[in-house]
Amino acid sequence: MIVGSGVKIFHVAHYHIFSIIKRNREHLPCRCSLRQWKELLMEIEFDVKITPAVLYDYMLYHTYTSASGLIGAAAGALMVVAYFMGAGLLVLIAGIIILAYLPWTLFLKSRQQYLANPAFKTSLHYKMTEEGVTVSQNDETQGQKWEDMYKAVSTSRSLILYTSPVNASIFPKKDLGMQAPGVIEMISTHMPPKKVKIRS
Repeated sequence: MIVGSGVKIFHVAHYHIFSIIKRNREHLPCRCSLRQWKELLMEIEFDVKITPAVLYDYMLYHTYTSASGLIGAAAGALMVVAYFMGAGLLVLIAGIIILAYLPWTLFLKSRQQYLANPAFKTSLHYKMTEEGVTVSQNDETQGQKWEDMYKAVSTSRSLILYTSPVNASIFPKKDLGMQAPGVIEMISTHMPPKKVKIRS
Protein backbone atom coordinates (compact mmCIF):
# COMPACT_ATOMS: atom_id res chain seq x y z
CA MET A 1 0.00 0.00 0.00
CA ILE A 2 2.84 2.41 0.81
CA VAL A 3 4.56 1.74 -2.49
CA GLY A 4 1.31 2.21 -4.38
CA SER A 5 0.63 5.54 -2.66
CA GLY A 6 4.14 6.70 -3.45
CA VAL A 7 3.74 5.81 -7.13
CA LYS A 8 0.42 7.68 -7.28
CA ILE A 9 1.93 10.80 -5.68
CA PHE A 10 4.89 10.61 -8.08
CA HIS A 11 2.58 10.47 -11.11
CA VAL A 12 0.50 13.38 -9.80
CA ALA A 13 3.63 15.45 -9.20
CA HIS A 14 5.02 14.49 -12.62
CA TYR A 15 1.74 15.42 -14.30
CA HIS A 16 1.64 18.78 -12.47
CA ILE A 17 5.23 19.69 -13.35
CA PHE A 18 4.77 18.63 -16.97
CA SER A 19 1.58 20.67 -17.33
CA ILE A 20 3.30 23.75 -15.87
CA ILE A 21 6.25 23.44 -18.25
CA LYS A 22 3.90 22.87 -21.20
CA ARG A 23 1.84 25.99 -20.37
CA ASN A 24 4.91 28.17 -19.91
CA ARG A 25 7.39 26.73 -22.40
CA GLU A 26 7.24 29.82 -24.66
CA HIS A 27 8.19 32.10 -21.77
CA LEU A 28 10.94 29.98 -20.23
CA PRO A 29 14.58 30.85 -20.80
CA CYS A 30 16.91 28.05 -21.80
CA ARG A 31 18.20 27.85 -18.26
CA CYS A 32 15.96 28.75 -15.32
CA SER A 33 17.42 29.84 -12.01
CA LEU A 34 16.44 27.98 -8.86
CA ARG A 35 14.23 30.91 -7.86
CA GLN A 36 12.47 30.88 -11.24
CA TRP A 37 11.78 27.15 -11.01
CA LYS A 38 10.49 27.54 -7.44
CA GLU A 39 8.09 30.32 -8.44
CA LEU A 40 6.96 28.34 -11.48
CA LEU A 41 6.31 25.15 -9.57
CA MET A 42 4.42 27.00 -6.85
CA GLU A 43 1.65 27.98 -9.26
CA ILE A 44 -1.49 26.04 -10.06
CA GLU A 45 -4.18 27.01 -12.57
CA PHE A 46 -7.52 25.30 -13.07
CA ASP A 47 -11.07 25.87 -14.26
CA VAL A 48 -14.21 25.03 -12.30
CA LYS A 49 -17.88 24.99 -13.21
CA ILE A 50 -20.44 25.70 -10.51
CA THR A 51 -23.56 23.55 -10.87
CA PRO A 52 -26.76 23.36 -8.77
CA ALA A 53 -25.45 20.13 -7.20
CA VAL A 54 -22.17 21.82 -6.23
CA LEU A 55 -24.06 24.78 -4.73
CA TYR A 56 -26.38 22.45 -2.81
CA ASP A 57 -23.45 20.53 -1.35
CA TYR A 58 -21.83 23.80 -0.25
CA MET A 59 -25.07 25.11 1.28
CA LEU A 60 -25.59 21.89 3.23
CA TYR A 61 -22.10 22.10 4.69
CA HIS A 62 -22.35 25.81 5.47
CA THR A 63 -25.77 25.47 7.12
CA TYR A 64 -25.11 22.35 9.18
CA THR A 65 -21.82 23.66 10.54
CA SER A 66 -23.49 26.87 11.73
CA ALA A 67 -25.16 27.26 15.13
CA SER A 68 -28.67 27.67 13.70
CA GLY A 69 -28.33 24.59 11.49
CA LEU A 70 -27.02 22.44 14.32
CA ILE A 71 -29.75 23.60 16.71
CA GLY A 72 -32.45 22.89 14.14
CA ALA A 73 -31.12 19.42 13.38
CA ALA A 74 -30.75 18.62 17.08
CA ALA A 75 -34.29 19.79 17.83
CA GLY A 76 -35.74 17.65 15.05
CA ALA A 77 -33.76 14.60 16.12
CA LEU A 78 -34.82 15.01 19.76
CA MET A 79 -38.47 15.12 18.71
CA VAL A 80 -38.10 11.85 16.79
CA VAL A 81 -36.40 10.26 19.80
CA ALA A 82 -39.12 11.61 22.08
CA TYR A 83 -41.78 9.89 19.96
CA PHE A 84 -40.12 6.50 20.45
CA MET A 85 -39.96 7.21 24.17
CA GLY A 86 -43.72 7.67 24.38
CA ALA A 87 -44.50 11.14 23.06
CA GLY A 88 -47.44 11.64 20.71
CA LEU A 89 -47.59 11.27 16.94
CA LEU A 90 -47.64 15.04 16.49
CA VAL A 91 -44.16 15.22 18.03
CA LEU A 92 -42.88 12.73 15.46
CA ILE A 93 -44.47 14.66 12.59
CA ALA A 94 -43.02 17.93 13.87
CA GLY A 95 -39.57 16.34 14.15
CA ILE A 96 -39.69 14.97 10.61
CA ILE A 97 -40.82 18.33 9.24
CA ILE A 98 -37.98 20.13 11.02
CA LEU A 99 -35.40 17.61 9.78
CA ALA A 100 -36.69 17.76 6.19
CA TYR A 101 -37.33 21.50 6.02
CA LEU A 102 -33.74 22.72 5.78
CA PRO A 103 -32.49 20.22 3.17
CA TRP A 104 -35.53 20.87 0.99
CA THR A 105 -35.32 24.67 1.23
CA LEU A 106 -31.58 24.55 0.54
CA PHE A 107 -32.23 22.35 -2.49
CA LEU A 108 -34.66 24.92 -3.89
CA LYS A 109 -32.37 27.81 -2.99
CA SER A 110 -29.40 26.24 -4.79
CA ARG A 111 -31.45 25.96 -7.99
CA GLN A 112 -32.72 29.52 -7.67
CA GLN A 113 -29.25 30.95 -7.11
CA TYR A 114 -27.85 29.02 -10.07
CA LEU A 115 -30.55 30.32 -12.39
CA ALA A 116 -30.31 33.89 -11.07
CA ASN A 117 -26.50 34.23 -11.25
CA PRO A 118 -25.06 34.59 -14.78
CA ALA A 119 -21.55 33.92 -13.42
CA PHE A 120 -22.45 30.27 -12.88
CA LYS A 121 -23.18 29.74 -16.57
CA THR A 122 -19.52 29.77 -17.59
CA SER A 123 -16.33 28.40 -16.05
CA LEU A 124 -14.25 30.27 -13.49
CA HIS A 125 -10.48 30.29 -13.94
CA TYR A 126 -8.42 30.13 -10.74
CA LYS A 127 -4.72 30.71 -10.29
CA MET A 128 -2.90 29.95 -7.03
CA THR A 129 0.53 31.52 -6.50
CA GLU A 130 2.85 32.31 -3.63
CA GLU A 131 0.96 35.57 -3.04
CA GLY A 132 -2.62 34.34 -3.07
CA VAL A 133 -5.53 33.27 -5.24
CA THR A 134 -6.99 35.06 -8.25
CA VAL A 135 -10.20 34.22 -10.07
CA SER A 136 -11.04 35.45 -13.54
CA GLN A 137 -14.03 35.21 -15.82
CA ASN A 138 -14.38 36.96 -19.14
CA ASP A 139 -12.47 40.25 -18.64
CA GLU A 140 -12.84 40.51 -14.87
CA THR A 141 -10.19 39.39 -12.35
CA GLN A 142 -10.29 39.42 -8.55
CA GLY A 143 -7.70 38.29 -6.05
CA GLN A 144 -7.11 37.74 -2.37
CA LYS A 145 -3.91 37.19 -0.42
CA TRP A 146 -3.34 33.98 1.52
CA GLU A 147 -3.11 35.83 4.83
CA ASP A 148 -6.61 37.22 4.28
CA MET A 149 -8.23 33.81 3.76
CA TYR A 150 -10.69 32.82 6.49
CA LYS A 151 -10.52 29.00 6.39
CA ALA A 152 -10.36 25.98 4.08
CA VAL A 153 -12.59 22.91 4.41
CA SER A 154 -13.78 20.00 2.31
CA THR A 155 -16.90 17.98 1.61
CA SER A 156 -17.30 14.76 -0.32
CA ARG A 157 -17.77 16.81 -3.51
CA SER A 158 -15.62 19.92 -3.14
CA LEU A 159 -12.79 21.85 -1.57
CA ILE A 160 -14.11 25.10 -0.11
CA LEU A 161 -11.87 28.11 0.44
CA TYR A 162 -13.62 30.71 2.62
CA THR A 163 -12.60 34.29 1.87
CA SER A 164 -14.81 35.52 4.76
CA PRO A 165 -17.22 33.89 7.25
CA VAL A 166 -20.01 34.00 4.64
CA ASN A 167 -18.22 33.99 1.25
CA ALA A 168 -16.25 31.19 -0.33
CA SER A 169 -14.67 29.85 -3.49
CA ILE A 170 -15.84 26.33 -4.34
CA PHE A 171 -13.52 23.89 -6.11
CA PRO A 172 -15.46 20.78 -7.24
CA LYS A 173 -13.20 17.73 -6.97
CA LYS A 174 -14.40 16.41 -10.32
CA ASP A 175 -13.09 19.58 -11.99
CA LEU A 176 -9.76 19.50 -10.15
CA GLY A 177 -9.07 15.90 -11.15
CA MET A 178 -5.39 15.05 -10.76
CA GLN A 179 -4.65 18.60 -9.62
CA ALA A 180 -6.59 18.13 -6.37
CA PRO A 181 -3.52 17.01 -4.34
CA GLY A 182 -1.59 20.02 -5.63
CA VAL A 183 -4.40 22.41 -4.70
CA ILE A 184 -4.61 20.91 -1.21
CA GLU A 185 -0.83 21.22 -0.85
CA MET A 186 -0.92 24.88 -1.91
CA ILE A 187 -3.67 25.67 0.60
CA SER A 188 -2.00 23.73 3.42
CA THR A 189 1.37 25.34 2.73
CA HIS A 190 0.12 28.92 2.66
CA MET A 191 -2.50 28.89 5.42
CA PRO A 192 -2.07 28.23 9.16
CA PRO A 193 -2.95 24.62 10.16
CA LYS A 194 -5.74 25.85 12.45
CA LYS A 195 -7.50 27.32 9.42
CA VAL A 196 -7.28 24.18 7.27
CA LYS A 197 -9.81 21.40 7.86
CA ILE A 198 -9.48 19.37 4.68
CA ARG A 199 -10.09 15.64 4.74
CA SER A 200 -8.19 13.54 2.23
